[in-house]
Amino acid sequence: MQRRSFLKQAGLGAIAGGATVAAPVVAQEMPALEWRMASSFPRHLETLFGTGERFCRYVSEASNGRFLIRPFSAGEIAPALQVFDAVSSHVVDCGHTVSYYYHDKDPAFCFDAAVPFGLTAAQMNAWMFDADGLSLTRAMFKPFGIVNLPMGNTGVQLGGWYRKEIKTVADFKGLRMGAAGLAGQVLARLGAVPQALAGDELLSALGSGALEAAESAGPTDDEAQGMHQMARYCYFPGWWTGGTQVSLYLNEGAWHGLPRAYQAIIEAASRSAHVAMTARYESRNPAALRRLVAEGAELRAFPRAVVDAAFAAAAQVYQGLSEQSPQFKALHESYMGFRDAALPWWRVGEGAYGQALSTVLANRRP
Repeated sequence: MQRRSFLKQAGLGAIAGGATVAAPVVAQEMPALEWRMASSFPRHLETLFGTGERFCRYVSEASNGRFLIRPFSAGEIAPALQVFDAVSSHVVDCGHTVSYYYHDKDPAFCFDAAVPFGLTAAQMNAWMFDADGLSLTRAMFKPFGIVNLPMGNTGVQLGGWYRKEIKTVADFKGLRMGAAGLAGQVLARLGAVPQALAGDELLSALGSGALEAAESAGPTDDEAQGMHQMARYCYFPGWWTGGTQVSLYLNEGAWHGLPRAYQAIIEAASRSAHVAMTARYESRNPAALRRLVAEGAELRAFPRAVVDAAFAAAAQVYQGLSEQSPQFKALHESYMGFRDAALPWWRVGEGAYGQALSTVLANRRP
């Protein structure tokens, strides 16, 4: 959303529209606030951490500097995997993180991020913004005093980095692999030993050999972290995430204490940052993938038997968790119901177009 149209909607149209009311007068009517935002991402992951910075800048500019949010990278104010607790307990006012980091609290949290054989980034946007995804996840987080907003999506990711080749399902047996969320449970059913690590901890474990494989964050971030220097083989497709949504967590008390104009600023700023993250990854991933391959990474397709086994294992995980939790069942039915309803159109729409384009471009003459 453009700043001019946003200000108009937020009740600040006098400024944007060039009315005679001076901007400083209107600005003085807004309370001066300063918040802290904990991020799960290190600063060297420029797109992930940078999305949080973009959000903070938008809030400051739209409020004429009256509402300031200061971003802190992973570990500066809260460890990467403790942002949820920091927001819930109001150690910080808000956080930028991925909900599947906290699947140990409730596996249903993963539906706010990504699950195996789930939605693409575009489908996730549709489920969250135009179906019941946002209302269901809001209800899920309410007992923890958190209000969630989508704030970024990585798009589809690769299928992980491995020190050895994956030729059969048996190659997962005993494999020590960094993986978060429900992907870890599915990998465990395939025989792997998943460990939920993030950021520098994951890199350290992979580099030292404590891990033999790690999930991918996509070419841009994989390159930035040097994944290809620690594990040679990179597999695709990334069946455990068709697009990982990143979330803005707001402490419920802090959120409800804001003037409606500031709430509108946060909503618009998070939406702007959400779109910008996906665009940045779509822009940068192709070149990053080419560089990874040029520097020795070996791209391999998962054997069909591995993908089929993963799909079957995922179905077992979903069934078991649905039997244990009515909340998980409700979210699963909504989320996967949306996926299944979208599939016929995707097949004749984007899926068919992508396949046709790949074919004609592969066969064109130099």
